[in-house]
Amino acid sequence: MLHASALDGQMTDLFSQAGVVVFYLVVWGLVFAGTGLFVGAFIPFITGDSLLFASGLVTAATPQLSVWILALGVGIAAFVGDQVGFILGRHLGRPYLDRKSGPRMKKIIARVEKFYNSYGWWSVVIARFIPWARVFVPWVAGIGKMNYFKFLTSNFVGALAWGVGLTVVGYYAASIPGVKAAAYVIAGFFITASIIFSIRTWVVERRDLKQNPAK
Repeated sequence: MLHASALDGQMTDLFSQAGVVVFYLVVWGLVFAGTGLFVGAFIPFITGDSLLFASGLVTAATPQLSVWILALGVGIAAFVGDQVGFILGRHLGRPYLDRKSGPRMKKIIARVEKFYNSYGWWSVVIARFIPWARVFVPWVAGIGKMNYFKFLTSNFVGALAWGVGLTVVGYYAASIPGVKAAAYVIAGFFITASIIFSIRTWVVERRDLKQNPAK
């Protein structure tokens, strides 16, 4: 009986540890995919601010999770994602974006280009906090042949301020009375709302592409 009890405890620990790893990997993967794999063009909120804030809340309510491991991983994932977007933009160019975008998305890209031309180095940092800009600025910077070292430094600052910063803010927001107890509900609301909005955005963009195919 004692042996069986010990085995059950070990299995519980194993599943608990596996759940922690899966949680980290899902959050990091979504952050990376938001820019690195262009996913954020269709699901900007579930790969953005709400994800980071919600994951910080969940971490505060879950003793097995470490906010510093989570935040560091988010920062790295955000940094690598933008680097991939920059490289793809430089090598694939504007024609690729035009083929993959409907009229609505093309208007957004045009606004992002204007934003990038106005703010240069700072556009990469500021874009982190703007859903659509976060996706396209690395591409636009790559297409515009931005100096690689300049992009590297602006990407680092942006990933630190946004990725690490918002995650930690979500974590410490749980110290507000009543917030920690409702952390899973709040996180669930953010993520559910993000999914619904993201699906709607994807459907609209696909419809636009079908109605206005690239020439």
